[in-house]
Amino acid sequence: MVTTVNDLLGLSSGLDRREAVAALLHDRGDLLVVTGLGSPGYDVHAAGDHDANYYLWGAMGAAALMGLGLAQARPDRNVLVITGDGEQLMGLGGLATIAIAKPKNLSIIVIDNGHFGETGMQRSHTGLGLDIAKVSQACGVEARVLRSPGDIEAVRIALRRKSKGPRLYVVKVKAENVPRSLPPRDAVHLKNRFRAQLGLPIT
Repeated sequence: MVTTVNDLLGLSSGLDRREAVAALLHDRGDLLVVTGLGSPGYDVHAAGDHDANYYLWGAMGAAALMGLGLAQARPDRNVLVITGDGEQLMGLGGLATIAIAKPKNLSIIVIDNGHFGETGMQRSHTGLGLDIAKVSQACGVEARVLRSPGDIEAVRIALRRKSKGPRLYVVKVKAENVPRSLPPRDAVHLKNRFRAQLGLPIT
Protein backbone atom coordinates (compact mmCIF):
# COMPACT_ATOMS: atom_id res chain seq x y z
CA MET A 1 0.00 0.00 0.00
CA VAL A 2 1.33 3.46 -0.93
CA THR A 3 1.51 5.99 1.91
CA THR A 4 0.79 9.54 0.78
CA VAL A 5 1.65 12.88 2.36
CA ASN A 6 -2.03 13.25 3.31
CA ASP A 7 -1.89 9.92 5.15
CA LEU A 8 1.16 11.04 7.13
CA LEU A 9 -0.55 14.31 8.07
CA GLY A 10 -3.77 12.58 9.05
CA LEU A 11 -5.77 14.22 6.25
CA SER A 12 -7.15 11.08 4.59
CA SER A 13 -8.99 9.27 7.38
CA GLY A 14 -12.53 10.03 8.48
CA LEU A 15 -16.00 10.48 7.04
CA ASP A 16 -16.99 12.76 4.19
CA ARG A 17 -18.28 15.85 6.02
CA ARG A 18 -20.92 16.78 3.45
CA GLU A 19 -22.31 13.26 3.36
CA ALA A 20 -22.35 13.04 7.16
CA VAL A 21 -24.19 16.34 7.63
CA ALA A 22 -26.67 15.57 4.86
CA ALA A 23 -27.38 12.19 6.45
CA LEU A 24 -27.93 13.76 9.89
CA LEU A 25 -30.41 16.25 8.45
CA HIS A 26 -32.27 13.76 6.27
CA ASP A 27 -36.00 13.78 7.07
CA ARG A 28 -35.34 16.42 9.76
CA GLY A 29 -38.96 17.13 10.64
CA ASP A 30 -39.28 20.21 12.89
CA LEU A 31 -35.64 20.19 14.02
CA LEU A 32 -34.22 23.66 14.69
CA VAL A 33 -30.59 24.00 13.53
CA VAL A 34 -27.96 26.51 14.64
CA THR A 35 -24.63 26.43 12.82
CA GLY A 36 -21.18 27.57 13.84
CA LEU A 37 -19.49 29.95 11.43
CA GLY A 38 -17.54 28.76 8.42
CA SER A 39 -17.52 25.22 7.06
CA PRO A 40 -20.32 23.77 9.27
CA GLY A 41 -22.63 26.48 7.94
CA TYR A 42 -21.61 25.62 4.40
CA ASP A 43 -22.23 21.92 5.10
CA VAL A 44 -25.73 22.59 6.45
CA HIS A 45 -26.56 24.89 3.54
CA ALA A 46 -25.30 22.31 1.04
CA ALA A 47 -27.69 19.77 2.60
CA GLY A 48 -30.57 22.13 1.79
CA ASP A 49 -31.42 25.63 2.95
CA HIS A 50 -34.32 25.75 5.41
CA ASP A 51 -36.24 28.44 7.29
CA ALA A 52 -35.42 26.57 10.52
CA ASN A 53 -31.67 27.00 9.92
CA TYR A 54 -29.94 29.82 11.81
CA TYR A 55 -26.48 30.41 10.36
CA LEU A 56 -23.96 32.22 12.53
CA TRP A 57 -21.67 34.32 10.39
CA GLY A 58 -19.77 35.45 13.48
CA ALA A 59 -19.90 34.87 17.25
CA MET A 60 -16.93 32.49 17.19
CA GLY A 61 -17.24 30.03 20.07
CA ALA A 62 -20.90 30.81 20.83
CA ALA A 63 -22.85 28.32 18.69
CA ALA A 64 -23.49 25.81 21.48
CA LEU A 65 -24.66 28.54 23.86
CA MET A 66 -26.93 29.99 21.17
CA GLY A 67 -28.41 26.52 20.90
CA LEU A 68 -28.84 26.39 24.68
CA GLY A 69 -30.79 29.64 24.71
CA LEU A 70 -33.01 28.44 21.89
CA ALA A 71 -33.58 25.08 23.59
CA GLN A 72 -34.59 26.82 26.81
CA ALA A 73 -36.91 29.23 25.00
CA ARG A 74 -38.56 26.45 22.97
CA PRO A 75 -38.63 23.26 25.06
CA ASP A 76 -41.28 21.95 22.64
CA ARG A 77 -38.75 21.77 19.79
CA ASN A 78 -35.57 19.72 19.36
CA VAL A 79 -32.51 21.89 18.77
CA LEU A 80 -29.38 20.79 16.93
CA VAL A 81 -26.14 22.77 16.91
CA ILE A 82 -23.71 21.87 14.12
CA THR A 83 -20.29 23.41 14.60
CA GLY A 84 -16.60 22.69 14.06
CA ASP A 85 -13.79 21.59 16.33
CA GLY A 86 -12.06 24.98 16.14
CA GLU A 87 -15.24 26.89 17.00
CA GLN A 88 -16.10 24.55 19.88
CA LEU A 89 -12.55 24.77 21.23
CA MET A 90 -13.17 28.51 21.69
CA GLY A 91 -16.35 27.74 23.64
CA LEU A 92 -15.32 24.88 25.93
CA GLY A 93 -16.58 26.74 28.98
CA GLY A 94 -20.05 26.76 27.47
CA LEU A 95 -20.20 22.98 27.87
CA ALA A 96 -20.14 23.43 31.64
CA THR A 97 -23.08 25.85 31.46
CA ILE A 98 -25.00 23.47 29.20
CA ALA A 99 -24.35 20.59 31.61
CA ILE A 100 -25.74 22.57 34.54
CA ALA A 101 -28.78 23.75 32.55
CA LYS A 102 -29.62 20.16 31.53
CA PRO A 103 -31.81 20.85 28.47
CA LYS A 104 -33.45 17.64 27.26
CA ASN A 105 -33.92 18.95 23.73
CA LEU A 106 -30.37 20.07 22.83
CA SER A 107 -27.85 18.10 20.79
CA ILE A 108 -24.47 19.35 19.59
CA ILE A 109 -22.63 17.97 16.57
CA VAL A 110 -18.92 18.85 16.39
CA ILE A 111 -17.50 18.31 12.91
CA ASP A 112 -13.90 17.43 13.76
CA ASN A 113 -11.25 17.37 11.04
CA GLY A 114 -8.41 18.07 13.46
CA HIS A 115 -7.55 21.31 11.67
CA PHE A 116 -8.43 25.00 11.58
CA GLY A 117 -10.07 24.98 8.18
CA GLU A 118 -10.88 28.69 7.98
CA THR A 119 -7.34 29.94 8.59
CA GLY A 120 -5.18 27.69 6.45
CA MET A 121 -5.67 24.11 7.69
CA GLN A 122 -3.23 24.34 10.58
CA ARG A 123 -3.46 21.32 12.87
CA SER A 124 -5.86 22.05 15.73
CA HIS A 125 -5.84 20.94 19.35
CA THR A 126 -7.99 17.93 18.44
CA GLY A 127 -5.48 17.04 15.74
CA LEU A 128 -2.83 17.08 18.46
CA GLY A 129 -4.73 14.78 20.79
CA LEU A 130 -7.35 16.79 22.67
CA ASP A 131 -10.61 14.82 22.93
CA ILE A 132 -13.69 17.09 22.89
CA ALA A 133 -15.95 14.16 23.75
CA LYS A 134 -14.00 13.50 26.96
CA VAL A 135 -14.00 17.20 27.83
CA SER A 136 -17.76 17.19 27.35
CA GLN A 137 -18.17 14.11 29.53
CA ALA A 138 -16.03 15.69 32.24
CA CYS A 139 -18.42 18.65 32.26
CA GLY A 140 -21.39 16.33 32.59
CA VAL A 141 -22.68 16.28 29.01
CA GLU A 142 -23.26 12.88 27.41
CA ALA A 143 -20.85 12.51 24.49
CA ARG A 144 -19.57 10.00 21.97
CA VAL A 145 -17.45 9.91 18.82
CA LEU A 146 -18.98 8.99 15.45
CA ARG A 147 -16.72 7.31 12.92
CA SER A 148 -18.97 5.34 10.57
CA PRO A 149 -22.15 5.77 8.48
CA GLY A 150 -23.84 3.39 10.92
CA ASP A 151 -22.98 5.71 13.80
CA ILE A 152 -24.42 8.64 11.86
CA GLU A 153 -27.69 6.83 11.13
CA ALA A 154 -28.16 5.84 14.78
CA VAL A 155 -27.68 9.45 15.88
CA ARG A 156 -29.97 10.76 13.12
CA ILE A 157 -32.78 8.75 14.65
CA ALA A 158 -31.85 9.76 18.21
CA LEU A 159 -31.93 13.48 17.33
CA ARG A 160 -35.70 13.27 16.82
CA ARG A 161 -36.28 12.21 20.44
CA LYS A 162 -35.93 14.01 23.76
CA SER A 163 -33.22 12.68 26.07
CA LYS A 164 -32.35 12.81 29.76
CA GLY A 165 -30.10 15.77 29.12
CA PRO A 166 -27.89 17.48 26.52
CA ARG A 167 -25.88 15.34 24.11
CA LEU A 168 -22.70 16.00 22.15
CA TYR A 169 -21.42 13.99 19.20
CA VAL A 170 -17.99 14.40 17.64
CA VAL A 171 -18.05 13.44 13.96
CA LYS A 172 -14.57 12.53 12.74
CA VAL A 173 -14.22 13.72 9.14
CA LYS A 174 -11.50 14.00 6.54
CA ALA A 175 -9.45 17.19 6.62
CA GLU A 176 -10.28 18.60 3.21
CA ASN A 177 -11.44 21.87 1.75
CA VAL A 178 -14.72 21.20 -0.04
CA PRO A 179 -16.43 23.78 -2.29
CA ARG A 180 -18.26 26.44 -0.31
CA SER A 181 -22.05 26.49 -0.29
CA LEU A 182 -22.77 29.96 1.05
CA PRO A 183 -25.92 30.60 3.10
CA PRO A 184 -27.64 33.99 2.93
CA ARG A 185 -25.47 36.68 4.49
CA ASP A 186 -28.26 39.14 5.32
CA ALA A 187 -28.49 38.87 9.12
CA VAL A 188 -31.86 40.65 9.28
CA HIS A 189 -33.31 38.26 6.71
CA LEU A 190 -31.99 35.24 8.60
CA LYS A 191 -33.39 36.56 11.89
CA ASN A 192 -36.78 37.39 10.47
CA ARG A 193 -37.33 34.14 8.62
CA PHE A 194 -36.26 32.18 11.70
CA ARG A 195 -38.67 34.17 13.89
CA ALA A 196 -41.44 33.62 11.36
CA GLN A 197 -40.73 29.88 11.35
CA LEU A 198 -41.14 29.93 15.14
CA GLY A 199 -44.41 31.82 14.87
CA LEU A 200 -42.94 35.02 16.31
CA PRO A 201 -43.55 38.55 14.99
CA ILE A 202 -41.09 40.05 12.54
CA THR A 203 -39.13 42.88 14.13
